[in-house]
Amino acid sequence: QVQLVESGGGLVQAGGSLRLSCTASGIIFSINAMGWYRQAPGKQRELVASITEGGSTNYADSVKARFAISRDNAKNTVYLQMNNLKPEDTAVYYCNAGIVTAVIPRRIADNYWGQGTRVTVSS
Repeated sequence: QVQLVESGGGLVQAGGSLRLSCTASGIIFSINAMGWYRQAPGKQRELVASITEGGSTNYADSVKARFAISRDNAKNTVYLQMNNLKPEDTAVYYCNAGIVTAVIPRRIADNYWGQGTRVTVSS
């Protein structure tokens, strides 16, 4: 069974920084794209940033130049460095990963979610 465990959320003042981490564990053959999503109260979950296995990145316009996503494939871990945080960044942040758990006799890949970590930015 695969688990994604996030850490690093908390309360920070506007202009501050936080670094989120998410580590996948369990029976893992390989991990495809990894990403961070967030859901603010009363809003739909939205993509914040994603990164492919090869390191190509994609960001929501609202976080470009402030957030940076990275991954350590050896540790099955994805990070989100968040700088110059704003009150509108307040949300629960969820880690997401496409994980291959078997290749023989057939390839099995599924999409997994973490439990979420809360980020609160005060003004």
